[in-house]
Amino acid sequence: MEITTRSEVLEVLRMDRSRFESEILPAAGAALDAQKGGQLRVTSMLGYSNICKNKCLYCGMRAGNTGVKRYRIAPAEIVAAAKMAAESGFGRIFLISGEDPGAHFEDLLHIVEQIHALGLYQSLACGEYSAQQYAQLRAAGADEYVMKFEMSDPETFDRLNPSTNFAQRMAAIEAVQASGMKLASGNIVGFPGQDIEQLADDIMLMKELQISWAPVIPYMPAMGTPLAAEGGRGDLLTNLKEIALLRLMIPGVNITAQQPGEDLKNGLADEQGNLDAIAAGANVLFCDLLPETMAGDFRVIDHRNVTGTAHLYQIAEKSGLELDFGV
Repeated sequence: MEITTRSEVLEVLRMDRSRFESEILPAAGAALDAQKGGQLRVTSMLGYSNICKNKCLYCGMRAGNTGVKRYRIAPAEIVAAAKMAAESGFGRIFLISGEDPGAHFEDLLHIVEQIHALGLYQSLACGEYSAQQYAQLRAAGADEYVMKFEMSDPETFDRLNPSTNFAQRMAAIEAVQASGMKLASGNIVGFPGQDIEQLADDIMLMKELQISWAPVIPYMPAMGTPLAAEGGRGDLLTNLKEIALLRLMIPGVNITAQQPGEDLKNGLADEQGNLDAIAAGANVLFCDLLPETMAGDFRVIDHRNVTGTAHLYQIAEKSGLELDFGV
């Protein structure tokens, strides 16, 4: 099935569940099997700092949110965690942090260099830097950079992200691509006030950018954020429609499979939410390297609950797919 135009995207987004499940889901599932060979991509993940200078209206780690216990993991400990992941059989690592004003870019470069020496594929999500700094990260060994545009409507972006602006974010995205790193990017599905036309524009922008990975999830309210007062979780069916559309429109893209289900307390480790996402074409699962005593403090959303390998094997068994830990 080929979907290329905005009007075709809108048609899918407007479908009732029955038609979506009979017409789109089988095509997305077939595309996933053809592209990924019956395998789920597994990535170790380390949220190494939850300190952030930004005040995004939807993020639980926003500056000023006093309900979060802040931490910053030392560079040597980050590298040690990566070494442990490599020794445990992981071929990939995702390093993620808030835009920490107390972190030193030179430290990040050294971290990337040392992890590169371990042979790990590195994805980074550390915020907005200069074009020169992205080039330095690439030269140090970073393979992929996550720079989400969050929402493609500039006015909405600027309202919800008062510490930056849409033009600056898109310039950062262009700089990531120019550096030679792969670009991971995407949106938030179903945040309060988003309409279906905006969602279609988001999906078309992801296709235009030819992203390597779509780290998309539905909007999930975070305690202590202004947007949480405006509405609840994004619609799960709409999120599945976006996953299926991305699989069909950018066949080789990686898509986050750890998705929420009906019970928000299960977070991104909801078994049915994960299985539904895989059925729609998603393929990426995570293993959190943070100790349990710290994992709850990396609170971009509430009840994140990205768990260990037992959950991954359970999802693989129930989906009938294999886990791919390689580079």
